Amino acid sequence: MKRERWLPRTRHSATATAIIVSLCAVTLFLGYLNKARCAIAPFYDNGRSTAFDLIKDTRVCYSDIQFLWLGRDIDNHVFPYLDGAINSDGILTGGTVEYPVLSGLLMWLGAIPAHTDAEFLLYSALLLAPFGLLTAWMLGRLAGNAALLWSVGPPLVMYAFHNWELPVVASAVGAVFVMNTRWSLRTRSIIAAVLLGIGFCLKLYPGAFVLPLAAYVAYEGARGRGRFDIRGGLSVIAAATATVIAINLPFAVLGYEGWRASFAFQTLRQSDITTNSIWYWGMRPLYFVDGVPEDGSEQAEAAFQNAVDVLSPLLVFAAFGLALWLGARRARVDNLYPWVAVSGSMLCGFLLLHKVHSPQYTLWLVPFFVLLRVPWPLVAAYLVADLSMGIGIFKYFAALSQETDETTEEFFVEVGVWGRAVLLVVFFFLFLRAQTRFEQEPSARLPVTADVPVGSVRQ
Repeated sequence: MKRERWLPRTRHSATATAIIVSLCAVTLFLGYLNKARCAIAPFYDNGRSTAFDLIKDTRVCYSDIQFLWLGRDIDNHVFPYLDGAINSDGILTGGTVEYPVLSGLLMWLGAIPAHTDAEFLLYSALLLAPFGLLTAWMLGRLAGNAALLWSVGPPLVMYAFHNWELPVVASAVGAVFVMNTRWSLRTRSIIAAVLLGIGFCLKLYPGAFVLPLAAYVAYEGARGRGRFDIRGGLSVIAAATATVIAINLPFAVLGYEGWRASFAFQTLRQSDITTNSIWYWGMRPLYFVDGVPEDGSEQAEAAFQNAVDVLSPLLVFAAFGLALWLGARRARVDNLYPWVAVSGSMLCGFLLLHKVHSPQYTLWLVPFFVLLRVPWPLVAAYLVADLSMGIGIFKYFAALSQETDETTEEFFVEVGVWGRAVLLVVFFFLFLRAQTRFEQEPSARLPVTADVPVGSVRQ
């Protein structure tokens, strides 16, 4: 029987993948039960669970999904962005939410049948879960048993329904999956670029992967011709750009202020105790003595925030540039641009240096642990550090609100912050050297000017 062209080049069986997907379904259910502990009756008139504010930190069952039932007109079933704005204090008004438009649409869809925050959590979970299952299926087909890290790992229990992350992870993994089908290079790369553009309209970060994908296409197009396929690389960028414009344009035209406000909100967001970043825990103490501004005014806080607003994006883009350059150096040896490895490295740079590092961002990183061959002990160490942060930060908030001794809780938060930071630096470079767990182009590793026999090799 002729093999389906849309399936990846892999030997991993459908039975094993079905088991991986089934286990993922169980984990997603546990993830929902974990968050649903905060969404219990009775409810206030506005649909908020009376228990939410009392137990969300102490029981570590907080979710942005339940929290954002109020404050963004979600409870009023207002279509997002069209009548929203951001005021002079940086507070969103009307129907605007702080995420790109496709995430806002998902929020609105999940709220349509809901009348309480518990129902909103439930319907949102039902809406998001298929994306988690799809990701498990794609990872299973690409990487085999390594996909169990996604399907049964702690991050999925902790964060599957913490925020709206599962669709964007599916879009990023989908791009990798499509690039490993047996369609033509041009067809695969355009579809993958469209998926990354959709990911950008969900949570931005997959947009960074368009550049290494374009470099991969340019290198592959050179095979047998001795020169880069610049046109092919540019077509990838054009396809992703056109996708982003097509999705965003209706919102920008019909409700410009509300659409713009979602981006302005993230730009104006400060590096505070809720951001879990190295900037707050590492740089901020340089401006303060025992938590008090050295000059006794707000000038120290303003100086800190201004410094972060400059340094964070500058260093993120520097990390992106370094990853792309190191990928090009490896391509000179392998005759194959390692776009998946470079994408994972870029993500590490973003997570390390961005001023916000929310706990659920771990879901973005887990697929790269699956797709790339990196030492499992280091992966386990990262997951331990992540648990220290994911649990410790809410226990820390609880101790602060109850005005009890928070020394122990703060210790676990710092273990999470600095443990993740050190390991992100390690993974930044390890990813760039790692082999993939799936088969690559038949022509990989052969000289670009050679007559290439039909076959398959691994990156």
